[in-house]
Amino acid sequence: MRRTSTIADVSFKEGRTGPLVFVLVRHEIANSAGVALVEEHDIVYRDVPQPSDPAPSSRPARSDAVWRREIHPDDVLLFRYSALTFNGHRIHYDRRYVTEVEGYPGLIVHGPLIATLLADLLRRHVKARMTAFRFRAVRPLFDTADFLVCGAPASDRSTVALWAQDAEGFLAMEAEAEITEEQTTEPKRSAEA
Repeated sequence: MRRTSTIADVSFKEGRTGPLVFVLVRHEIANSAGVALVEEHDIVYRDVPQPSDPAPSSRPARSDAVWRREIHPDDVLLFRYSALTFNGHRIHYDRRYVTEVEGYPGLIVHGPLIATLLADLLRRHVKARMTAFRFRAVRPLFDTADFLVCGAPASDRSTVALWAQDAEGFLAMEAEAEITEEQTTEPKRSAEA
């Protein structure tokens, strides 16, 4: 297996909180048979918030979950996910750094970890093949409180809405998965003589 990562685009915009830099990173996973998976990350970089900046508005999470799972984000889980994904950012595993230098209340749960947990929730409840998956982080989650991953099928049955909500009931991540029903074939049985 081979992963090739490229910066596909960089753009600058002015937002209501100041300058923003948008970076599109494309990852292609391939083997000798060719490309098996293409993943794109839209990453937004902004200035460090100032104490005088207004707090971002929070949206309540949906209340129509058909499936839900409670997640306890402890420091071991976050450290292991950092190691697994080669993520060396200290905000995910160094409590002293994240609270004293960055000023956050606790370790930050990785956005891709939350997305992985949402995809896993779908896998646990739906016998289908995922053909596309999009997610967007809305509000950070910290290891200071448990959170929920939730999901509900759409009326068209070809998409599933997924979301994560924090302990206060606010939306932390929203996602959508496109699915197709799995085609299962019965194994051929030989006739007994």
